[in-house]
Amino acid sequence: MHQSFDREGLLHWYDANARELPWRVSPARRKAGEQPDPYRVWLSEVMLQQTTVSVARDYFLRFCAHWPTVHELAAASREDVLKEWAGLGYYARARNLHACARKIVADFAGGFPRSARKLADLPGIGPYTSAAIAAICYDERIAVVDANVERVISRFLALEKPLNESRPEIRKSVQSLVPERAGDFAQSLMDLGATICRPRGADCEICPLARGCLGRTTPDPARFPLKQKKKARPVRYGHAFVLQRGDNMIWLCKRPEKGLLAGMTGVPVSPWESQFAEVDFPMAGNWMKAGCVAHVFTHFRLELEVWELRGADIDPTLPGWWVPAGDLAEEALPGVFRKVLATAGFE
Repeated sequence: MHQSFDREGLLHWYDANARELPWRVSPARRKAGEQPDPYRVWLSEVMLQQTTVSVARDYFLRFCAHWPTVHELAAASREDVLKEWAGLGYYARARNLHACARKIVADFAGGFPRSARKLADLPGIGPYTSAAIAAICYDERIAVVDANVERVISRFLALEKPLNESRPEIRKSVQSLVPERAGDFAQSLMDLGATICRPRGADCEICPLARGCLGRTTPDPARFPLKQKKKARPVRYGHAFVLQRGDNMIWLCKRPEKGLLAGMTGVPVSPWESQFAEVDFPMAGNWMKAGCVAHVFTHFRLELEVWELRGADIDPTLPGWWVPAGDLAEEALPGVFRKVLATAGFE
């Protein structure tokens, strides 16, 4: 692969075509001596694991406006961090982000470890994120393999097997290629996959790796990587309860500290089960059905019947709090509960 993979051509292409991203130090600035900020790289990589660049960009800019350094993020309350994260999903990542910031400040005086091995010991930093930080910030010669890189290498080698079988070979191939400019090399592969070797098509005519690409010699390069058969996603069912006081206040509560959406803000709900159970309202009253919502999590699809009670008067012993309907946007509400409230007429 070394002979056919044009690393210099790829880096030359990256020098001229690197995407401008708020967490990235451009090739020209790197050449001038500017070093990437591991805090910003870490923050962006955690956000990008389950969303697109266009979505992550806005969240990243808001986080950095609130907490420009790891010291300030560590000093923030977890509730404030969860509020800013709301809508990105995968909320365990936000909790780990906060815990990691506190550990970096407490154990490393705010300086990030400089090796992937040591970075991987921190909360919420797995093999991919540790490799990305170490390569991009410190030029550690380690393979950084995300979905874009998997696609590029799978097509370059024309691997006739799905990703779950080819990942070890892809990682080994990338590791064998990493040059001294390890960070720029990692980002060049990411950018190539995002802009030229895209999921639904490939602009082979302008690709810097076209000459050695085996996928290009096939009738359809875009068929790589081969599709895996998807397992049917199970469905769970439940009820959600929106309580409105006469002065347009909405009752919210905090979810348990363990489990899905742990520690997040929501509305009262029933257990989520394999079929709809008979509704058990949290208090007596003239409940009205407002509609239904569906929300897809990683491992299951959730369908909720939404019930609304107007003029509610909560038992003061119940855990929770009243919030003006106009202030709901400021709460750490996951997407599923924003859907529930919108179904009841509260955007």
